[in-house]
Amino acid sequence: MEAYARVLRERRKAANLSQEELAFRTDLSMSYISFLETCRRQPTLTVMDAICRELGVSLTEFIGEVEGDVENNR
Repeated sequence: MEAYARVLRERRKAANLSQEELAFRTDLSMSYISFLETCRRQPTLTVMDAICRELGVSLTEFIGEVEGDVENNR
C-alpha cells in the first residue's frame, strides 16, 4: 500500500491537482483521497480506475509504476 500511496501522490502532483480537485473530479471525498495517500484506506478497483482516468494514465500503467516502486524500495 505504501507504494500505491507514493505513486498516487506523485501522479496527482504531476497533474497539478490538489486532493480536493481530484476528489471532485472522481466524485470521492477529499478525506478519502488523503486516506489513500497516507495508507489509511485501500481503494477498490473501481476507485483506482476512476483515479487513473482523471490522472490521464491507464490502470495497467499505474499498477506497473506501483510494482516498480515496490521493487526499488525493497
